Parts: sequence; structure tokens; C-alpha cells
Amino acid sequence: MGGAQPQRLGTAAARVKQARQRRDGATEAGWPPVTGERLVEDLRRLGVEPGQTLLVNASLSSIGWVDGGAPAVVAALREAVGPAGNVVTPTGTEENSNFSRAHQAAVAGMTWDELKAYRRRMPAFDKHATPTTMGMIAEALRTSDGAVRSDHPQSSFSAVGPDAAELMADHQLECHLGERSPLAKLYQRDARVLMIGVGFGYCTALHLAEYRYLPKPPMQTYTCVAIIGGERQWTAYADVVLDDNDFDEIGKSLADNVPVREDTVGRAAGRLMPVRGVVDFAVEWMSKHRRVDPDQMQVGDLCKL
Repeated sequence: MGGAQPQRLGTAAARVKQARQRRDGATEAGWPPVTGERLVEDLRRLGVEPGQTLLVNASLSSIGWVDGGAPAVVAALREAVGPAGNVVTPTGTEENSNFSRAHQAAVAGMTWDELKAYRRRMPAFDKHATPTTMGMIAEALRTSDGAVRSDHPQSSFSAVGPDAAELMADHQLECHLGERSPLAKLYQRDARVLMIGVGFGYCTALHLAEYRYLPKPPMQTYTCVAIIGGERQWTAYADVVLDDNDFDEIGKSLADNVPVREDTVGRAAGRLMPVRGVVDFAVEWMSKHRRVDPDQMQVGDLCKL
């Protein structure tokens, strides 16, 4: 009756999709590959500038088919910040634990004897060799020329750039993501959070707020396999409760209080925002809204790192 109605693009997602289609010249035959040159252009348009220090949380699959894969994304990030800039990614190893979600998934269904044998075989963290489970872009940066990795056996970071060694130095075991971690240094130099194709549940910078929203934030026990005194052994230590379950909720109101630039990077949604603004807002939000379950303050790893 009256013919087909025009498509309504009333949501942000639909508008982004329409913009992508116009810009990429997409056809029914499929999407063209995303080139490194295109990524640099997209990063520039988003607001990445030479000399900046970036904390990157990114999903390769969300960007689309990248010509050159994850190493090409890392190369584009390095080109965008130039020789004076730094690129940092979390390169954590969540599975190095007795209690993390990754570890629980790995041992699901094992008998007690199988579980004990599995834990006896778990390798100790080696910052030079242990791969990260934080995604292909993070692993590509960790293994790129000149990369420096911090020492934490569960929550390490890796960085490239002239300040990489300084940023990664002195990451203490009892401080996953707090004042004695690279995150605090990124806050001090007012780095930029760059999120590509991921939600706020994966915004690593928000964890720094968990160390600051109370004078004495809740603590819990963590475990991992480490080299201590030249020998492989399980070790336990106390640190702040890390819980990313409310990060998406924080993200809903963050853009109304912090300057956030948004645009597409490849075919992914990109966000660029100041680390200081993100952390300061999260501290205020958590102090008003966060309620910690006492059962979570025993032994375990709650976050995606």
C-alpha cells in the first residue's frame, strides 16, 4: 500500500552505519580492506596528535578486515603519535590465577586430581615471553620492536615510544592497577584513553579509580605463579578489589561530564578522552554509587584486567 517506506536512521548506531557506507563505498560484494593509511587518517580525525601518549583498548575484529592485521594497527598507532609519542596497551595474563574467570573456564569440568596436575603445570609469568590474552592488537604491540613490558604477573602493560621504559618501570606486585602501576603514570602525564570497538567494560583506566574512591578501598587476596628467588612458585598477595561490573554504567554518564571525541576508526566506533577526566569522574561516581559485596572481598579475581 503506497510502496516501501524509507529506512529510518534514528539511532546513533544506524547513523554510524550510514556514514561508514558512504565513506567506504561498500557494495553487496563486501567491504574493502582497511589500510594502514586509512587508520592513520581515522585516528587523526578522531583527535590523535603527534607527541601524545595513548592508553589503547581495542578490538581488531571490530575494525574490520585490516590489511596487515594487528601489526598494521600498531604501526598506524605509532605513526599517528609520531616519534615523540607513546602507545601503551594492557597486556595482562588473567589466566595466571587460581580464581580468575579465565582460569575457571580453563579448569571447568576437571576432577580434583586433574585440577591439581593442571595447576602444577601452569607456567610462571615471563614478561619477555608470556603472551597476553588481551587481544591481538595488544599482543602485536607487546612483540613489536622496541616494546617494553611491565613486571606484573597478572596485570602487565606494554609500551612503545621514547618514554616506554619509564612508564613501565616499578610495577609492584601488590598493585595491579593503582598508584604503583603504569596507570598512575599515565594519569600524571594526562595521557589519552583510546577505545576502538570496545565498550567501557574494557576501559582499563577506570580501574585506577578503584584505588581512589575511598580512603581505604576494599581489599582481597590474589594468587599467581611467579618466579621468586629464581624458582617457580605460587604466591599470594593482597590488593584492592577490582570489579568491572559497573564500568558500563559509569560510561553511560561519562560523556556528559568528560570531553569525549567520537568517530569511526576503520569500521569500529572510536573514543578519545583524557585519562585524568575519566579517572576523576569515576572516582566521584564510585564514591556515590558503588556498593561492594562482602563476599567478593575474600579470594578471587573479578575483573577482565
